[in-house]
Amino acid sequence: MDKIFTKNEIIDLLENDSKNDWLFKIADKVRRENVGDEVHLRGLIEFSNICKCSCKYCGLRSENKNLERYRMSKEEILSCAENAVKLGYKTIVLQSGEDVFYSVEKLCEIIREIKKFDVALTLSIGEKTYEEYSALKEAGADRYLLRIETTDKNLYKKMHPNMNFENRVACLYNLKTLGYEVGTGCLVGLPEQTFDSLAEDILFFKDLNADMIGIGPFIPNQNTPLSEAKGGDFWLALKVMAITRIMLPDINIPATTAMETLNPNGRLIALQSGANVVMPNVTSVQYRAKYEIYPNKICINDSPDKCRSCIEGKIKSIGRTISKNYGFHKI
Repeated sequence: MDKIFTKNEIIDLLENDSKNDWLFKIADKVRRENVGDEVHLRGLIEFSNICKCSCKYCGLRSENKNLERYRMSKEEILSCAENAVKLGYKTIVLQSGEDVFYSVEKLCEIIREIKKFDVALTLSIGEKTYEEYSALKEAGADRYLLRIETTDKNLYKKMHPNMNFENRVACLYNLKTLGYEVGTGCLVGLPEQTFDSLAEDILFFKDLNADMIGIGPFIPNQNTPLSEAKGGDFWLALKVMAITRIMLPDINIPATTAMETLNPNGRLIALQSGANVVMPNVTSVQYRAKYEIYPNKICINDSPDKCRSCIEGKIKSIGRTISKNYGFHKI
């Protein structure tokens, strides 16, 4: 199925719940026809919760004084990566706040060591210069995740003090130019967000020709300026994800952890509504709870091997299989 929704059609689907079953069924069909029944597991290492940014929705924001900060050593990161490889992961995801301690030189050393494990490597470490992205790519990074969060410029400015929307977009296009597989995505349910702006988000993903899209509901953190805001809706986030699958049929879409924080079967529902990727946490348990972008995150006390066996059992329970390849976007 090759379906391109207009902006008005997207808004209608987001506003109108009567078409939900149809939408999720079509998204699942498109997923099956374009990327198959294999689910790609990515081992996530959250290596630092220190961040220079002040994003109003994020618990890692620099102004949050109630968060115990940590930063993993090179040896700790490599130990987590080695363990992930032993557990069968073919992709490692390095994620952190925007922590200036990790220079490009330090990051390149870590990347080169991880690539010796014969894995694909995704970075999720924020905004860098073209030259820095280039150096990281040369060191062996394959993919880069940089969520736009919202394409509504006014809302972006409100949510991201001291940041620049145009620079965020430029970073994404720089990554494309350098040959990365590029991931982005949005938060669903931010204060003042509209169906119109969510539709624009999806159209932006299409224009960017992204390789990966992560969609998650906004979950208020008690240590942020949005602590009293209403949280995002699971089903609306699922609809944004499903429409994205139909609009970009062959990309990789994760069933995000945030969805399971709102719904106990959230990741399985997402996998049956267009998603084909899961990112289990392989960070040391001692650090898990401290990477608190939002509260009540699942699995923070589970060991990496328990997380692996748990998600594998869930995936098999819906008739899907675990991929044994690197999970690159098949264009």
